[in-house]
Amino acid sequence: MSIDLPKVANQICILRLSALGDCCHALGAINRLKKVMPDSKITWVIGKNEYQLFKNIEDIDFHVVDKTNLMGAMLETRRALRGKKFDVVLNMHASMSANLISMMISSERKIGFDKERSRDKQHLFCNEFIPAKKNQHVADGMVDFVNHLTNKNGHPVWEPLNLNPEEDEIKKYIDENKVTCLISPCSSQRYGKKYNRSWSIENFIEVIKYLLGQKNAQVIITGGLSETEVEYSKKIDAENFSEDFVNLIGKTSIRGMAALVKHSQFIISPDSGPAHIGTVMNKPVIGLYAMSNLNRSGPYYSGKWTIDKYPEALETFEGKNIESSKWGQKVKDPDAMQLIKVNDVISKIDEVISYVNKRHRD
Repeated sequence: MSIDLPKVANQICILRLSALGDCCHALGAINRLKKVMPDSKITWVIGKNEYQLFKNIEDIDFHVVDKTNLMGAMLETRRALRGKKFDVVLNMHASMSANLISMMISSERKIGFDKERSRDKQHLFCNEFIPAKKNQHVADGMVDFVNHLTNKNGHPVWEPLNLNPEEDEIKKYIDENKVTCLISPCSSQRYGKKYNRSWSIENFIEVIKYLLGQKNAQVIITGGLSETEVEYSKKIDAENFSEDFVNLIGKTSIRGMAALVKHSQFIISPDSGPAHIGTVMNKPVIGLYAMSNLNRSGPYYSGKWTIDKYPEALETFEGKNIESSKWGQKVKDPDAMQLIKVNDVISKIDEVISYVNKRHRD
């Protein structure tokens, strides 16, 4: 069911708590919604870490939750939104945490994913669903909530974020006369090393050496304070790279990292938040993909620069092929990342630097 909501909807609630990359995908849908329904009032229910990146966006009211304290998040949502009735809730997060929080939000219409993509019994918490579509990118699946609402066929929309004062703070690291490559070497560490989509530090070191050998090139590496990232940082520091290299692992906030993405010329990253922030900031991304499907969760506009070893990894480590596998099937053996070779990345670097230089001339 869908109706002519541009005429009748005023209050719209977006429910997407995490993760950073998926919230970037949700932003593409929200920006589309703002274009086709400019008079709507949008409330985004979002996790506290993800909120840090998006908090300065205009025309969105945020309700921030700490899902590590789920009961507290539910009670706070009920308190904060008491007396507010939404015309529709778009539950773009198929998880039990989001399902339970959705119970605290008042609306006669609660729209969720189709049965195939619904998880954690989301269908029991919603009374309307987006149409089923096969083999979609995650961002296209989220914008389909808006398409369902408006009876239009739209695509995600992203615009670079304004990140002050962080943009001013990181300018001391950026040499505007050089081509700056930002490397985010590690994937999300929430599953620890058992599902680590990070490429090896030895390979990154070889890539950094190649980049620093290019004319007018600068390399900045960023990351958090997980065990893996600290290990990477120590090995990188031992290399004593030239002054054109800056190690900022563990030294920036989420917003600081995103500001670096915005002011770099291109990004190298595995399947993780910075790759999708690159999309938001309209930057080329050299994605390193072997354990997840590029066509489902790759950097949206950078497919031609992303190294895709997923089909080979799926066959080697899971004994399956794409045609017979569930969409979204993950390769769970971290050794799959070693299918990506240094020369694969170097080849893409040459392509991207050529593209960046041409875009600068134009």
